[in-house]
Amino acid sequence: MNGQLPVATPAGVRAAAFRDLGADRRAVLGIILVNGLASAAGLVAPWLLGRIIDTIRAGSGDVLSAVDRLAFGALVFTVVQTVLSWWALKIGYRFGERTAARVRERFLDRTLALPPRSADHVPTGDLIARGSTDASLVASTLRSAVPEVLVAIVHALFLVVAVLVLDPRLGLCGLLCLVGVAAAVRWYVRRARPAYLAVAATGAELADAVAGTAKGARTVELLGLERRRQEVTETAITRARTARLDALWLRTVLFPWADVSLALPVVGVLLVGGALYANELVSLGVVVTATVYLRQLVGPLDTLMLWIEQLQGAGASYARVEGLADLPAEDRPAAAPGTVGDRIQVTNAHFSYTGARDVLRGVDLQVQPGERLAIVGTSGAGKSTLARLLAGLDRPHIGSVTIGGTPVAELPPEQLREHIVLITQDDHVFHDSVRDNLLIAKPDASDEELYAALAAVGATWCADLDAEADVDDAAAQQLSLARVVLADPHTLILDEATALLDPKTARRTEQSLAAVLRGRTVIAIAHRLQTAHDADRIAVMEAGKLVELGTHDELVRAGGVYGRLWRAWHAD
Repeated sequence: MNGQLPVATPAGVRAAAFRDLGADRRAVLGIILVNGLASAAGLVAPWLLGRIIDTIRAGSGDVLSAVDRLAFGALVFTVVQTVLSWWALKIGYRFGERTAARVRERFLDRTLALPPRSADHVPTGDLIARGSTDASLVASTLRSAVPEVLVAIVHALFLVVAVLVLDPRLGLCGLLCLVGVAAAVRWYVRRARPAYLAVAATGAELADAVAGTAKGARTVELLGLERRRQEVTETAITRARTARLDALWLRTVLFPWADVSLALPVVGVLLVGGALYANELVSLGVVVTATVYLRQLVGPLDTLMLWIEQLQGAGASYARVEGLADLPAEDRPAAAPGTVGDRIQVTNAHFSYTGARDVLRGVDLQVQPGERLAIVGTSGAGKSTLARLLAGLDRPHIGSVTIGGTPVAELPPEQLREHIVLITQDDHVFHDSVRDNLLIAKPDASDEELYAALAAVGATWCADLDAEADVDDAAAQQLSLARVVLADPHTLILDEATALLDPKTARRTEQSLAAVLRGRTVIAIAHRLQTAHDADRIAVMEAGKLVELGTHDELVRAGGVYGRLWRAWHAD
């Protein structure tokens, strides 16, 4: 993916929008029907106004009584129109809330279903922006745009038909004068999509820059990278500002052009209607009624113009939210055939992240059930990459990684988690109680089990499960390890999972885990060689290859790579 999530095509956005409309078609039909009745009621008052004018000009019979009846009728239909319009909007806003919820839930489901490798390579800011800013814009648009746009379209159509029926000449004149509005919209729409996509993309880049700086604040401060990160952020701000100004320029052209164009139909009908009236081809009441209809047409057209501008931004956000649907699904069967064993076998495994260079080269390894295996090596040796293959997050492009004879990467997630759990130094604590953070791993766990899991990893700081889990990095990692105890897999992969703990706490946590996980397979990416010392066997990685394999004593006596690492670490 080159670190970027896809963006849905215009056709994809339209298809998604039609699906969302079709999912609640009764509400959509209700909006159209009720608003159609409201628009029909709204046509009566201007027509009665024309009748009033013609009645007064005729001056025959009881003029005052006739005008009173016509005026009362106009009042009644105005009230009916108001009530029906309110009802249509009420139906529309409820539809919008339900549809917005569907969009958010769909995005969340797709995010949780992202293949692990895809999720790892997506910029954090991009995913955050799509799930927050973009999803919120789509939701607010669906809540407001659908009812208001449908109301405006139906109202505008009724007014256009009404003025054409009233007098075709005046109706055609009004429609011809709307050509300027059509030209403005066409000019704007052709330029708006790329402009708003650029606004969303640069906003995501800015969010990613800020999130990356905040997440790595300690590293930035330690290595003196403040100026470099400031430059990165300033560049992102400049790009975001430029994109927003480009989009703003489009609006500064659209709205003045549209305002002038919307006034033309009324002016045109008054001029043409005046000429026709002067030649006694139409009555004054017809001219006034047509003028009122076209003046009323400004309202829904103005609403449509405003929403056309806002829908471009919402359409770009919709494309970003729906873009997750274009990601290829993980190639995993529904369930592995038969019973999966617990013997892990790595055979001639080669793996590359980019396809240009292999990070792992010809790794052969067999992990026995119940064994404690430590994987050691210098930075960049391929330890974490091997851990990802063992955990099924990636698959080798040459060779195989199997458990009980079944390729690990082909196990469905729920079945994989029953066998293997990978714990890294990255952890997440939700803004919730300690209890709820732990129940993620085992929803039906009792309080005794929760306390036992915390005690197993040395988390003696927790005296109240209902307290908010506002903890430091070390305690957060202990919570993560406690979840593993609750999940109770038969194989556990620790990728420097205790790296953030101080040496004493890390040692105590590892000892507690060793007691709890006795009889289970434990594969540890050793950050401290003391961890390797306690293992049954040690696998030594160097430049993507498995160069040594044996017990601690065997490897120290051999005096190879591990022996040199042990002597250097022990001397320190």
